[in-house]
Amino acid sequence: MRTHLCGNVTENLTGQSVVLCGWVARSRDLGGLIFIGLRDHAGVLQVVVEPENKPAFAEAEKLRNEFCVRVTGTVRLRPESQWNPDMATGRVELLAETVEILNASAPLPLLMSDDDGEEVRLKYRYLDLRRDRLQRNLRLRTRLTRAIRGYLDGHDFLDIETPILTRATPEGARDYLVPSRAQPRSFFALPQSPQLFKQLLMMGGMDRYYQIARCFRDEDLRADRQPEFTQLDLEMAFVDEADVQAIAEGMVRAAFREVLDVELPGPFPRMSWAEAMRRYGSDKPDLRIPLELVTICDAVREVEFKVFSGPANDPGSRVVALKAPGAAGQSRKQIDDYAAYAGRYGAKGLAWMKVKDPAAGIEGVQSPIAKFLDGSAVAGILEATGAAAGDLLLFGADKKPVVNAFMGALRLKLGRDLALVEPGWRPLWVVDFPMFEFDPDEARYDALHHPFTAPAVADPESLKAHAGEAVSRAYDMVLNGAEIGGGSVRIHDPVLQQAVFDLLGIDEAEAKQRFGFLLEALRYGCPPHGGIAFGIDRIAALMCGEDSIREVIAFPKTTTAGCPLTGAPSVVDAAQLDELHIQLKPGK
Repeated sequence: MRTHLCGNVTENLTGQSVVLCGWVARSRDLGGLIFIGLRDHAGVLQVVVEPENKPAFAEAEKLRNEFCVRVTGTVRLRPESQWNPDMATGRVELLAETVEILNASAPLPLLMSDDDGEEVRLKYRYLDLRRDRLQRNLRLRTRLTRAIRGYLDGHDFLDIETPILTRATPEGARDYLVPSRAQPRSFFALPQSPQLFKQLLMMGGMDRYYQIARCFRDEDLRADRQPEFTQLDLEMAFVDEADVQAIAEGMVRAAFREVLDVELPGPFPRMSWAEAMRRYGSDKPDLRIPLELVTICDAVREVEFKVFSGPANDPGSRVVALKAPGAAGQSRKQIDDYAAYAGRYGAKGLAWMKVKDPAAGIEGVQSPIAKFLDGSAVAGILEATGAAAGDLLLFGADKKPVVNAFMGALRLKLGRDLALVEPGWRPLWVVDFPMFEFDPDEARYDALHHPFTAPAVADPESLKAHAGEAVSRAYDMVLNGAEIGGGSVRIHDPVLQQAVFDLLGIDEAEAKQRFGFLLEALRYGCPPHGGIAFGIDRIAALMCGEDSIREVIAFPKTTTAGCPLTGAPSVVDAAQLDELHIQLKPGK
């Protein structure tokens, strides 16, 4: 039906006859001439319809935005004064010979711009997808997955699919359940990841596996979460951490080189989890922001201000300062806004100090808490933070996880608000994660990653004796403050695996019931193995410069896990429920 794409018509085609198909992006009648912006996935071309061509002009007069049309005409240069440098086709136009309406459009229910609300954009996603922004994003995403496949294919990985209908496994979120008609009162679970199957593939001698897999998690949503998402999964046999990291880093480098023509700095630096939390309050620090948390416990242990001295003397707590360079001019309202922001992440308050003259000690600072501090404490704070005249200090004091959460979030906000975010890409490996988190309510440990992650110590008794200090063989890849991938070396010894289950409160009977097939496989010569998984949606969003992964997914869900386009989830009729042996509770 067409000979060329709209966005590919350039000066090289001047004088040639072409046939184009697309949608009307705009239509203007200027003094008898009709100008049409004709758009397809490749771009927009200006089409001119002259009144002397009566059949074409009559059809062009009917056109409205988003009419689907076919145009035949001759390419010609625009007058130089009308060149548009913002368009790839800005030096040429098409003089129409025929205009054919392939399909008219009803009045549009949205503006076809970023001003449309997200709900209406998702309800009419098929229209939203026509926009340049979404076209660009999804085409970049395609190049990303193509680059990933090319790299892994070139490194002898096998592309193997794993089941979608499986059984529930403990991976940190609620499962989506699917009732079985053939086996009444039994349920499949949609996979949160292919974790167990990829380990079984290593046990099956596949050696190197990858899959761009759909995963499902029933959890509260936000900008970087969806109930169904796409994950690059890979696993390797007979490897240690360095082997997996080398392949993963090489793949990410190749993808950025091929998709964005960007050479990532390298090798990627490595930072322990403990150091990341101490310096940035986060296990996914954005290294583009040159702000760090500074521990000031030594300076405030003896002050009368119990908000500081209490945590400073508690091994499970910390007191930190965050220096905002040159921000002492912030108003009280702006500082109060920062306190309210920190409160969303658990802060009970936000102490602050404006530095006027650091050489003057306590006389050179302005702060509502200065009266509770002595000269020695203020001097220690100023020395530890390296504060200069005109700086603003913000303080956090509480249990370590609480302080890390709200001061880490505040660091990111300050970096953006003060325009301190450096350009470019800052990758990082975060390593040496704790093996467990202790749950005081249940009086047991939880796995920080998943229960199949190998500990750094291979002796089960030593692991049990020092579980609180145990370090795992896990690793995360972080890019510009986003965790884009995470993995670990797995447990391949059944005795060590049961020791981990014991610490997690999973006895042998429960372990056998939940994933006995994996434990059985461990008994038959399981090789040492490890892997990593990457969030395709998240990497694509970063590459596209989008804050939300919904902008790189063709048909995403809302933050309530609904689909405005299809109306899913929806009510199911009684007959279908009866066939599945499901009875609904009475209620709303």
